[in-house]
Amino acid sequence: MSTEDIRELRRHPAPIRYTLLSAFFWLRSMEISDNLVDLLIQIVHRIGVRAERKVEKEILKDLRRVSNKYGILFNLAQTAINHPDGIIKEVLFPVVNEQTLKDLVKEFKHTGPAYREKIHNVIRASYGSHYRRMVPEILSILDFRSNNDVHRPVIRALELIKKYANTGLHYFPLTNDIPIDGVIRIAYKEIIIEKDDKGQERINRINYEISTLQMLRDKLRCKEIWVAGANRYRNPDEDLPSDFEERREENYKALNQPLDADSFIAALKQEMIQGLAKLNAGMPKNPKVRITEKGTGWISVTPLEPQAEPLNLARVKAEIARRWPMTSLLDILKETDLRVSFTEQFKTVANREILDRETLQKRLILSLYGLGTNTGLKRVSAGDHGESYKDLLYVRRKFIHKDNLRNAIAEVVNAIFQIRMLEIWGEGTTSCASDSKKFGAWDQNLMTEWHIRYRGRGVMIYWHVEKNSTCIYSQLKSCSSSEIAAMIEGLLRHCTDMEVEKNYVDSHGQSEVAFAFCHLLGFQLMPRLKAIHSQKLYRPEPGMTDAYPNLQPVLTRPINWELIQQQYDQMMKYATALRLGTAETEAILKRFTRNNLKHPTYQVLGELGKAVKTIFLCNYLHSEELRREINEGLNVVENWNSANSFIFYGKGGEIATNRMEDQEMAVLSLHLLQNCLVYINTIMFQNILSEKKWFDLMAPEDFRALTPLIYTHVNPYGTFRLDMKERLLLEGELA
Repeated sequence: MSTEDIRELRRHPAPIRYTLLSAFFWLRSMEISDNLVDLLIQIVHRIGVRAERKVEKEILKDLRRVSNKYGILFNLAQTAINHPDGIIKEVLFPVVNEQTLKDLVKEFKHTGPAYREKIHNVIRASYGSHYRRMVPEILSILDFRSNNDVHRPVIRALELIKKYANTGLHYFPLTNDIPIDGVIRIAYKEIIIEKDDKGQERINRINYEISTLQMLRDKLRCKEIWVAGANRYRNPDEDLPSDFEERREENYKALNQPLDADSFIAALKQEMIQGLAKLNAGMPKNPKVRITEKGTGWISVTPLEPQAEPLNLARVKAEIARRWPMTSLLDILKETDLRVSFTEQFKTVANREILDRETLQKRLILSLYGLGTNTGLKRVSAGDHGESYKDLLYVRRKFIHKDNLRNAIAEVVNAIFQIRMLEIWGEGTTSCASDSKKFGAWDQNLMTEWHIRYRGRGVMIYWHVEKNSTCIYSQLKSCSSSEIAAMIEGLLRHCTDMEVEKNYVDSHGQSEVAFAFCHLLGFQLMPRLKAIHSQKLYRPEPGMTDAYPNLQPVLTRPINWELIQQQYDQMMKYATALRLGTAETEAILKRFTRNNLKHPTYQVLGELGKAVKTIFLCNYLHSEELRREINEGLNVVENWNSANSFIFYGKGGEIATNRMEDQEMAVLSLHLLQNCLVYINTIMFQNILSEKKWFDLMAPEDFRALTPLIYTHVNPYGTFRLDMKERLLLEGELA
């Protein structure tokens, strides 16, 4: 449907035409519902954030912080007691000058209830004068529901807002029909519930609407309130496998977890005891890790010492540049296809293929190059190859789609794994590292957001890269979306021959819930923790207060194993949902956020995560080799990120489209093109190092630093010349 214009659609017979239209409208209606919910959440968030910024800016401009407040108040009180009948100007001002008292009054006015009221007034002005015209329209379209009676007051409040949307009523009478508890936060009751001249309580309508929308946003984000007809915000019960109980043994076997909760707990508890005992015994001989009484317990880890510099690797890279100087990036893409035939994965979405495969192959390579470098099809069509812009645009619409691109990427990744020489690259790995990189993007869409860390508007690309610089999975995501969901999604859906067992992440890619789910799914989550000083170790059992004397400052309460036993099946049900992909990973993980702390499954996942994280921390602190392994893995993904800007150079490296589909095509094409560079570079390195004189030149530190992701010998610019019969001379390569 998305690739056909109206003229082509009308050519189909009526049954096919109406079936296609029905499917298209059904999918598009769910997408529109999701986008409207996203828009509503963004509006409510934007109103609050802008109000806070405005108030804080005014406060900082108007406020001078008063130091030694308690000393000032003591002096004032003592002077007032000593001179109860004195005049203020004569008695108090000599002790504390008038300006200091004014600053003190301002400071207290800008904190507590007064601060909240000031923010609420700004929110009210913004909502009442602008956003109130559009929000009721969005609410009238969406059908909000909840499976929990605790959240019914918010649903009733929304119905009330819809009922009075077109009236001029300023106040609601305080009756039993108007829900208060669960809708209005206690801190804002005084602002929302007012008294009239007769002393009777009434509810300010605009303030009530604001409070309802803020509560609605919190509940939508954790899916305690859901939307009928949506996809990502649908009934959370539909995210879980409906036949879990019937296929219980099969599901547990697929997760490689025991059917009995006691066996699961016993194994985990034993692992905790062994880990804590090993760390405790090794602390006196571990000079690079210190545990002190500072604060509530402080862990200090000495930074890793730099490793030996590779002596001869630069000579090998120079030899590559000498043998293959300024190799065209377009030729690298073409040569990879001639060897791997990844363009065979691109099938048409139409009824039949008219183009011969040779012509199609050429046009696919040119189109993928234009998308992967961000130069665009129009500029690529101006090159010396004989293909027009119209031809490339036709191939882009009919052949290049997300699934085809992912299949082609998997084909190239598997080919890289097959050609690697064990003597050069080492044994196959089961570890990968994942991290995100921000790309600038047009902002008239719901995907592009302002990034709070990297500044500027854009989108995030989340990469999963194995130790020899081959990217096995990539995802386009918004700047505020969960990195944990993206991490789990990549581990489960990469579709390559690689079997992932370990995954390295930075601090943003881990949490206790992430540790829990990775353990249930059979992966080892191995983060590089930024705030290592504040981490805590949990006790495996009660009554072990005197155990592990070297770890006492950072030991805390025991794990609640009873809770894990009670909710064991429910944890496995959510893990099975992630494994089977019954819903998007991020949609499932939405339930387990800080807005939903009382959810029983969230609580048990937190307990399990604490236990698994304790085991990891024991190994992390005990072993410097493990810390170095994690650091090296994350350096590989950082190197991958650095190469993105070299390849994706067109239009200043900004994704110049507002269509999410086109944004995904650009990202996946970049992924494919960069993996093709790794494939050809792998062959080049092997050609050189298969010669005895070069292989003998390599020292252990050279092999350690060896990476096929280099591009000093590559030229991505210039005229776009493509000759399908011309081959790269990769002489001496081994089969």
